[in-house]
Order: sequence, then structure tokens, then C-alpha cells
Amino acid sequence: MTTFFAQLEQRAQAIDSLLCVGLDPNPKDFTSAEAVRDFCFRLIDQTSAVALAYKPNSGFFEAWGAAGYQALQEIIAHVPAGIPVVLDAKRGDIDSTAKGYAQSAFEVLNTSSITLSPYLGADAIQPFLSYADKGVFLLCKTSNPGAGELQNLEVDNRYLYEVVAEKAQSWGSADQIGFVVGATDTEAMHKVRVIAPNSWFLVPGIGAQGGDLEAVVAAGLRSDKLGLLISASRSIATAADPLAEATRLRDAINAAREKFSAKPFTTSSDLEAVARALADAGCVKFGSFTLKSGKVSPFYLDLRRLVSYPKHLNTVGAALANLLSKLQFDHIAAIPYAALPIGVSASLQSGRSLIYPRREAKAYGTGVNIEGVFNTGDTAVLLDDLATTGETKIEAIDRLTAADLVVKDIVVVIDREQGAADILGQAGYNFYALVTLNQLLPVWEQQGYLSADHHAEIKRYLAADHV
Repeated sequence: MTTFFAQLEQRAQAIDSLLCVGLDPNPKDFTSAEAVRDFCFRLIDQTSAVALAYKPNSGFFEAWGAAGYQALQEIIAHVPAGIPVVLDAKRGDIDSTAKGYAQSAFEVLNTSSITLSPYLGADAIQPFLSYADKGVFLLCKTSNPGAGELQNLEVDNRYLYEVVAEKAQSWGSADQIGFVVGATDTEAMHKVRVIAPNSWFLVPGIGAQGGDLEAVVAAGLRSDKLGLLISASRSIATAADPLAEATRLRDAINAAREKFSAKPFTTSSDLEAVARALADAGCVKFGSFTLKSGKVSPFYLDLRRLVSYPKHLNTVGAALANLLSKLQFDHIAAIPYAALPIGVSASLQSGRSLIYPRREAKAYGTGVNIEGVFNTGDTAVLLDDLATTGETKIEAIDRLTAADLVVKDIVVVIDREQGAADILGQAGYNFYALVTLNQLLPVWEQQGYLSADHHAEIKRYLAADHV
């Protein structure tokens, strides 16, 4: 027996596509259910070469009554063998009713998977999971404008959608359960990916709803370049040439996959290992600290301490080596002082050359300002411990380019998410962070290094700092 998600992965790899073609025929545009059926038949025939899956929205068919339901059944049957179908029905009801919905979807309509509402709990989902070869996508963070009214409610210092993603891990495995995560909130997508590193996400909101494709891929792509079923409906259906538009979208998704495929972690346990290493080395402290700016902060980061803890330094270095393996460069250029020992660890574990820009100009000996061996025109990836605004990175890049080195990529251990990514991106550089502060905080709380109250205080501090 091949499960739905195994089938999805096999086809994704076979045709090199993550594109889901939505079938959303608005009743106002048609005269009959038969016209709807014929339209969807043509759309399937035109796009099947590039579609990873099809997603008919049941509401547009149910509007036609019994004739619409019949059309939906015929449309699902018309999809070529081997192409998964996701019934976008958003069902959610008590156990006995859920059994009826499951039978309708999986036995009568013969769809491959279905979207479900998780808000009645596990017993409302189990009837669908009893079909072992089928899949479900649970609504987690949807793409509609009002999604945040409920899904962004805070529960124990987390958003409700995070609770849904975490709770669902106990209902079934990633072979059974995926999540609907809209393209319109990539911060949420990133959070859910940390919670569910192996799951597939059904991603509406690209195209007519204005989702940023590259941001979606950067936030949600798994380390194997899979895990996102990116849906587009109206933009394909209304195109003069649906195949050309579907192909364009498929190619745009693949280009984004290549650009943002450097994912440092494959499992949540890897993130936990780095978080624990940083905490055990004392690189993070919680309390009250006066910063250079005069502000009082409820936490303090100091990655220079890693040099005194070889085991923890190697943990961070190994994760960095994995990230760096996805980039093309000749040398790691580590910024003194904190990033220099970290760069040495990453260099030793990746086998890549290390150089570093001196902080002070050298007025004696060889007089070089870049230490290490390199050639004119070589490419260096800049490595630092932290990123706040990105200004110090630009200064270091200036010293490297003055020595005729080329810098395209910047890597940091921790991104404080205070604007560095935007500033460096606008300057033309690719920016990668091993972890972000918002990734680390909930893990540190789970590991017992950070209390729930102090976590909430830090979140308020960071929110105020962005105002």
C-alpha cells in the first residue's frame, strides 16, 4: 500500500513540480453543472504534465446541488492515474458525522485526501485517518484576511495555530497528516515548519491573494526541497493559455527552491541540540542587562563563550557546515572575534578554506588586511555570530571586496530579526541564519532554560523594539 503523502513525494520527484492546480469554478461564471464539469476536464487535460496535484473546492460544486456533486465525482475520476487529488472541503464534525464525511470523500468521490478543521479535536479526525492510504490536511494558519482573529489568539504564550500544529503530532504521523498554511503569513509558516519539520503543507494564497512565492519557499521548504504543495487556481484557470501559466508557476517555484534550499535542520532534534549547546555554554543569559545603547534588555547573547566549550562549539560548527554545504563559494570569511572560532569549527567539519578580515589595518610585515590564502576573484561567504541591523556585515564586506574577493552570501548563527535580512537583501546579498531568536526562545523554554513569564517578557520587549 502506498500512502497519499508517499504518492505525493514520488510524483513531485518524478515531474519536478510542487504546483497544485486548484479547481475553483465560480457558479456565476457558468450556466450549468455540466459546463463546470467540461471546463474542469479541459483544465486538467491542459495542465496534467506539470501538476503535482489537483484541488477541487467542494463549495463551488455543491452550489449546483446533486448535479454539482455528480460533476465533482466525474472530475475526480477524470484526473489521470497517479496524480493525487485534494478535496478542499474543510470538514469538521463529531465522530459519527465525520464517518459519513470520510465515506463520502474517500469511497464515493474517491479523492486522495481532504482538508479538515481540527477544532473539534482528535475524535473528529480519526474517521478520516482510518483510511490508511488517504491523507488529510488540517487547517492551521489559513490565508484569508480574518484568519488571525482566532488562529493568532495566544495560548500559554504561543499562538493557537502553533498549538494546533503541535497537538496534531499526537493524532497521527507525517505519513497521514499535513497542514494548510497560507502563503500570506510566512512568519507563521516558519513557526509551523519548526514544529512539524517532516510534514507537507498545502499552501493557498499564491497569485490572486498576493503571497510572496520566494518568501513562502524560504520559510516552509523542507531540507529535501519538498514539503510544500503550492496551490494556484484563478491565475491558471483564467489564463489565455493555462498550460503556459502553470508551467511558468512551476518554473518560478523551482527557481525559488534552488535559491532557498539551504536548510540547516532536517529534524527538530537538530534545532534542539544547537539551542542546548548555546544555553549550556552560557551564550544566552536571562535577567536584566544594560546594553551599549543604554537600553535595558531581558536577555543577553554572547557567542564568544563558545570558544571555551569545544563540544558545544562543534555542535554549532556541524550545523553550520551543513548549511554551508548548500552554498557555492571558495572560502569562509569569518568576522573576528566571535565568529572566528565558530568559523574554524565549520571549516574543519566541512573541509572548506577559512580566511578572515582583520579588524585593524596591518602596518607591518606583509601588510595584508585579509588573513589566509586566496586568489583574486575568489568567492567568500561571510560568517558572523549574530545579525541585528546588518551594518557591521557591510563594513566587513567592504574590506573583502577591497582585496578583490567576491561576496554574495552572508551566514550568521543567530538572526535577532531586527531588520538585517531586509537591509542585506536590499544591498544585493543572500542572507541565511542558522537559527532565529524566535526559533530559539520556545525551545529554550521547553528545555527549562527559560520560564514562561520571562519568555513573555522577551516577546513584549522584542515587539516594542520593532515599533
